[in-house]
Amino acid sequence: MGRKKRPLISHPPVHTRMTSRSSPVTIVNVGYRSTNYWVISNGRSRLLVDIGWPGTLGTMKANLKKMDIPLREIRYALATHYHIDHAGLGEELKREGVPLLVVDIQETAVSVMKQWTKPHDNYVEITPHGNVVITLAQSRQLLRDIGIAGEILPTPGHSDHCVSLLLDDGSVFTGDLPPEQFAFDNPVALASWQQLRERGAARVYPAHGPIRTM
Repeated sequence: MGRKKRPLISHPPVHTRMTSRSSPVTIVNVGYRSTNYWVISNGRSRLLVDIGWPGTLGTMKANLKKMDIPLREIRYALATHYHIDHAGLGEELKREGVPLLVVDIQETAVSVMKQWTKPHDNYVEITPHGNVVITLAQSRQLLRDIGIAGEILPTPGHSDHCVSLLLDDGSVFTGDLPPEQFAFDNPVALASWQQLRERGAARVYPAHGPIRTM
């Protein structure tokens, strides 16, 4: 029996959004294996949100090249949560010179992720060395320093350490936060969506599935 092929993700056109400071921000999907990986750019200053399956660095590099995004221009890699389809390339990207941005509420989850991997995953364990650890309160300044207006918010509902990136233009990168219409029996997820709405979220860039409006 041959290996079952995973569904492919089509790469949508580049989205250009405006931040509250009128700086153009582009959003590009470089995802694969049914998972969206988003590159948010202000010129040549870029942030990667959700960062690849383990053992797939070649695929990630190829998708970045296809979208004319040099790996060296990615200032940070941010995982919305530490499951292998979202953070599996963390250490490999660090070795390529891309710092791993970790919110302090995620630190325990980083070390736990290894137990959910199998040898054939080719996972390279993420070490604390070289990680950039910040608090949620520090996120706005760090993002401002790389030309992106927004903040990182806690959005539990899929796992307790999940975070979302909310840009000031209303774009929000939610990882695996369950869609609101399917979270009727998940009060934690519903509270996360309510928080995002109250803070101005308008356009959802999920880790799985198409872009949608709130």
